[in-house]
Amino acid sequence: MEKAIIGRKVGMTQIFDEAGKVIPVTLIQAGPCVVVQKKTEEKDGYSAVQLGYDDVAERKLTKPELGHLKKAGETRKRVLKEFRLADCDTLNVGDEIKAEVFTAGDRVDITGVSKGKGYQGVIKRHGAHRLKETHGTGPVHRHAGSMGSGTDPSRIFKGKIGAGHMGHEQVTVLNLDVVQVDPELNVIAVCGAVPGPKGGLVCLRNSVINVSAKGAAAGTSANPQKASARVNPQKASARKG
Repeated sequence: MEKAIIGRKVGMTQIFDEAGKVIPVTLIQAGPCVVVQKKTEEKDGYSAVQLGYDDVAERKLTKPELGHLKKAGETRKRVLKEFRLADCDTLNVGDEIKAEVFTAGDRVDITGVSKGKGYQGVIKRHGAHRLKETHGTGPVHRHAGSMGSGTDPSRIFKGKIGAGHMGHEQVTVLNLDVVQVDPELNVIAVCGAVPGPKGGLVCLRNSVINVSAKGAAAGTSANPQKASARVNPQKASARKG
């Protein structure tokens, strides 16, 4: 990856572009992050940097954590994450990475922990169908129902839908657009929804999806039938032109 940063989700809002169109965005307080550790090919077998985010009191860190952070100066960071950046060789321990590393128009992948829903049933957790409230279904119209045979195999196979813990999982949303970047406030506005609650930690990195212009955006049609229809003399629309 070329660039990455750690941040915190602020919330959703809307902004207006030059044409007056409403764009729904999520605001992310991104950085500043400090390079806490640098890994090299000679010593570790690969190139990467470890970024630290979110200042915390020294009393809330363990002695091993303090010893590790002292190598990067007097910084006290609570969150540490490692990234394999393309420019790892140019970064050194103690360098700061701010929100301005991204610019408007970039496409990013955002990773966060989704909202926890607690213990939920099969209808909410998996979208299962409910039973009718007539003809003797009784008070079990939201239950999972029968799950399999009795004698053989006498058990439920793994992966069968059922009630259980829902949410609070690592989720990555791909290919979101960066709409605005405020370098003074270290705020990045991303078009779309970002996983997690307000105040949740998120990681931004440049998108792994390579988007190329297609169809009308490229000035050509991907459908050969549509392309041939424009020059078909038998078409009434072509004769009128």
